[in-house]
Amino acid sequence: MKIGIYTLGCKVNQYETQAMEQELTARVAEQLFARCGVRGTILEKSRPSGVVYEFGIREPEQVARLHELFGTTGSETSLQIDPRMIRCQTCVSAYIGMAFLCGGTVTDPKKEYNIEFLTSRTNLARDFEALLAEHEFAPHRTRRNGVNLVYVKSCANVERILAFMGAAQAAAQINAQKAVKQMRNQINRHTNCDTANLGKTARANAQTLKAIRFLQEQNALETLPEVLQQAAAKRLENPDLSLTALCACFDPPVSKSGLSHRMKKLELLAQTMRERMEQEETK
Repeated sequence: MKIGIYTLGCKVNQYETQAMEQELTARVAEQLFARCGVRGTILEKSRPSGVVYEFGIREPEQVARLHELFGTTGSETSLQIDPRMIRCQTCVSAYIGMAFLCGGTVTDPKKEYNIEFLTSRTNLARDFEALLAEHEFAPHRTRRNGVNLVYVKSCANVERILAFMGAAQAAAQINAQKAVKQMRNQINRHTNCDTANLGKTARANAQTLKAIRFLQEQNALETLPEVLQQAAAKRLENPDLSLTALCACFDPPVSKSGLSHRMKKLELLAQTMRERMEQEETK
């Protein structure tokens, strides 16, 4: 409980005020402070983006009580994490969880994986980044609109940090969404592969049909060996079938490699005949 209060204290301006989007978060802060004997008030404020709830501790004696709890005076020029307050894994988990409640956001996993912690305190942001790095969450730190931002991006680390700070349900939702994304990506890959194969089959069939029809127009099909005439007839009867499916139309069925050889032979014969005709026209 005390580490939760300490975290809230680090996030606010000398323990005086904290703006929060969720009323529940403000209520939790109020209850935690009250359990340590510190009273505060919650104010509801309207902002262009919506209503926010501000928990404040403004009475001098209450602020003094906070300083007494944390061994501070109120005159410190820099707020940092006091290592004496986070001596075990439970304390670290509580600190990160409260830091998230105070100034954290997590992106909708349907869009991307990202969890952020914001604070106006530069040294506090550095300490918090080091704390996350110590626990191998691979954090990054930057500034956005004059505010310090510590963030974690990879799916695995976002899921881990949520579970670590006690948000097991949110971590499970991240994991479930990851599974959905993986399944969707797999389906897309298969669809793209099938589409590519269909396109390849269609182009190959069109090329073979063009050759067969040319030979037919030149009355050359009847002069070809029976196996080539049979292959040409089956392709004309089934212009959309893949080579594999076309093999089953023969009685007895032929091998794919054998049928492919016959189709290529027909294409080569048509090409040779075209070239001979073009040469005769140029003479």
